[in-house]
Amino acid sequence: MWEQIRSNRIRSVVLVAGMALLLFLIGYFLGLAFFENPVGGLIIALIVWGIMSLIAYFQGDSILLALSRARKISRDDYPRLYNIVEEMKIASGLEKMPDIYIIDDPALNAFATGRDPNKASVAVTSGLLQKLNRDELQGVIGHEIAHINNRDVLLMAMCGVLLGTIVILAWYATRILFFGSMFGGRRSSGGGGQAQLIILAVGIVLMILAPIAAQFIYFAISRKREYMADASSALYTRYPEGLASALEKLAASTTPVKSANNASAPMYIINPFRKKGRAATDLTSTHPPISERIRILRSMAGGASLADYDSAYRQVHKRGRGVMPAASIASAGTVGLRAAAPEAAQPEPEPGKVERSREVSDLMWRLNKYKTINCACGTKLKVPPAFKGDSVRCPHCGRINPL
Repeated sequence: MWEQIRSNRIRSVVLVAGMALLLFLIGYFLGLAFFENPVGGLIIALIVWGIMSLIAYFQGDSILLALSRARKISRDDYPRLYNIVEEMKIASGLEKMPDIYIIDDPALNAFATGRDPNKASVAVTSGLLQKLNRDELQGVIGHEIAHINNRDVLLMAMCGVLLGTIVILAWYATRILFFGSMFGGRRSSGGGGQAQLIILAVGIVLMILAPIAAQFIYFAISRKREYMADASSALYTRYPEGLASALEKLAASTTPVKSANNASAPMYIINPFRKKGRAATDLTSTHPPISERIRILRSMAGGASLADYDSAYRQVHKRGRGVMPAASIASAGTVGLRAAAPEAAQPEPEPGKVERSREVSDLMWRLNKYKTINCACGTKLKVPPAFKGDSVRCPHCGRINPL
């Protein structure tokens, strides 16, 4: 496990250094175009790189959570989810409880973010809470807690913000290119033609570079981290079938995550992009094939340790080379599987699909600051925060309910 953590730290440094080189090249050419001297452009590039790297490190998680429209909750808001996260926190050995966020989205997905285990967050969609039972939700949360424990979250946050920088640069470069061609640029003679050619070249390069950079970031975040997170989730829960069953439901979902973008896609437990009305497929560059992940988890008949996962991986792939770091396998002890938790043994009664939907719906109403009025006829009225009246009429019985 520590080998993977060290690898993630090295990749974070490489990404920041690569971003610096890219910005310096851009600054060099733009400096020639606008200042006729590359030094000015290099200074601007250095400032942009420094600011974006600091933002990515200290505020990358907040930016990604805001882009995802995630809302923070407490234990009182949704005790079932809070208890599951707390259980996985204890099982993983994390010292600090991660913050918990909910995304109001019918899609089934989840992600973790934060620069280190002491400043980490777990976010799940409302659709996930509605569709998964306790064992399945525990498997997903275990997977996300593993990303925190394995220090994947810093790498993902850095990737997201740095990719966003490239996209912004591409946007501005194309606008400069467009308006420069419309109004003839700043110079009409002498070096103007050369400057316009430089701007044109930089704009074209940036337009091409933005999607390519996204793909490089996807590949930089190795698929191996997903296998490690799956293996760790099986270890924490001692019930790999929970995550396997959850992945089946996630794969069968036909709803994309509305707030996902190229910068945040690698964070999610499965690829958040898919064509509307179609289930997720194995053809995704950000994650290993879902069907393969499920087969590996369901092949863990001998136990729930990292060594058992590695053995299942080799069995599925029919080859001698595994996927777990050698040091992790060598130190892995024997961990037995548990059966599905009987309802009587669970910390709280397992709600059915209808009850889960009602719970989550009520939670989202509260998070959106809606007032709840219980009419005497049994109707539950939802009053939006912008409503200015002092009473509301029940549409079923006609009673006037004061606010």
